[in-house]
Amino acid sequence: MTSVFEAAFALLVFPGGAMALSMGLFLKGVDRRVAARLQRRVGPPLLQPLWDVLKLCAKETLIPATANEAAFLLAPVLGLAGVLVTAAVLPIGGVWSGVTGLGDLLLLLYLLPIPAMAFMVAGSASSSPYGALGFSREMVVMCAYELPLIAAFLAAGARAGGEGAQALSLAHVMAYQAAHGPFLLDPVMWPALAAMLMFIPGTLSAGLFDIPEAEPEVLEGPLLEYSGPLLAAFNLMSAVKLVVVLELVVALFWPNPLGGNWLVNLAWHVAKCLGLMLVCFTTFRVATGRLRLEQGFAVFVKYAAPLALASLALAVALR
Repeated sequence: MTSVFEAAFALLVFPGGAMALSMGLFLKGVDRRVAARLQRRVGPPLLQPLWDVLKLCAKETLIPATANEAAFLLAPVLGLAGVLVTAAVLPIGGVWSGVTGLGDLLLLLYLLPIPAMAFMVAGSASSSPYGALGFSREMVVMCAYELPLIAAFLAAGARAGGEGAQALSLAHVMAYQAAHGPFLLDPVMWPALAAMLMFIPGTLSAGLFDIPEAEPEVLEGPLLEYSGPLLAAFNLMSAVKLVVVLELVVALFWPNPLGGNWLVNLAWHVAKCLGLMLVCFTTFRVATGRLRLEQGFAVFVKYAAPLALASLALAVALR
C-alpha cells in the first residue's frame, strides 16, 4: 500500500504539484515560442506564462454583481485541484508507478472531465451571456470526445489482456507494453492512437476545436469575467491539463523507458511529451482555423469514435 507520505508527496511535489506546474508552464512557454516562429514572429520569452501568472496574482479580483459568488470563486480552485490530482496518479515509465490502488483507467475517466466541468461552472456562475454560450459549447464538445476516449481506454485494456479490474489498470497496460513493445508500433492500436491524437486538441480547445473560448465570437466565453488570482488559477489549470493529456497518451501508447536511471527516463518522458505537443497541439492550432460547434461534434462522432471502436473490436477479436 502507498503510504500517506508518498501520496502527499505525489500530490504536492512529484509527479503532481510543483513538478506538474513547472512542466506545464515550461510546455506553454515552448508552445507560444514555437507558434510565434511558425507565424514569423519573435514571440514572447520562454518564461512568459510564469510572468503572466505572477502578474495576475498581484491584481485585484473583480466579481460581477449578478454572479453566483460561491460558484464563481470555487470553479478555478476545484479545476486546478482536479488536474493536480490527475497528474499525481498518472504513472511515468521507469520513474513513477502511480499511486497504488488509484492509478487506473476508471479513475481517470472521472478525473479528466473536471477541468471542463470547472469551465462550465465558471461560465454559468458569471451571469455573462458569453459565459453561458461558452458553457454550452464546452458541454457539447466534452460529450463528443468522451466516447472515443472510453473506447480507446477499453481497447488498451483488451489488447493488454487484462481480466476484470486488471483490464482497466493503466499500470497493467504499461507492463504489457514493457514486455511486448509499445502500442505505438502495434497496428491493432493505430486506429485508437489516431482517435487519441484527435482527443488532444479537442480537450485542449486548440485549432479546429477552439470552440468554447472562441475570441471573435464569445470573447473567451467562461473566462470573460475572471481576473486576478482566479484567472491565474485557470491559467495554471490549463498548463497542468496540457501535461496530463500528453502524459496520458504517452502512458497509453509509448510508456517505455530508456533504461534504469530515473533521471534519464524522466528526461525521455518530458521529450516525448514535448514532441507530442509540438505536433498535435502547437502546429495543429497554428495551421488550422476553427470549426462550427456542430462540425466539431461531428468530427468525434463520425471519425474519432469509430476509429477507437475499431481498435477495441480488433483487440477483443485477437485476444
